Amino acid sequence: MSKTVIHSDNAPAAIGTYSQAIKAGNTVYMSGQIPLDPKTMELVEGFEAQTVQVFENLKAVAEAADGSLKDIVKLNIFLTDLGNFATVNEVMSRYFQQPYPARAAIGIAALPKGAQVEMDAVLVLE
Repeated sequence: MSKTVIHSDNAPAAIGTYSQAIKAGNTVYMSGQIPLDPKTMELVEGFEAQTVQVFENLKAVAEAADGSLKDIVKLNIFLTDLGNFATVNEVMSRYFQQPYPARAAIGIAALPKGAQVEMDAVLVLE
């Protein structure tokens, strides 16, 4: 099976030895996105704004793969403070409708660049 690299200029450039996403067959494996503004490569401020930026970054990569957020079947959310989980749910409701993707929310000690939230996803394209 061949792999195709997915890249979007509307999402932060990869800062390391990884791709924004890889497509294998009709499945797209998206790398973790932190709340970097793709134009400045700086973190946005405030937890809600960071969550919105992460979803916008995921959306840009999904669109570069000829998909959309509705194609996400699995979403992993990494939080430095699980007390922010209700805010994640509220913001997520702006981007998703039922049936919602399968999801995990994981509390962790730290994220790159001091981000408060990171998400990765798996998409299945029609």
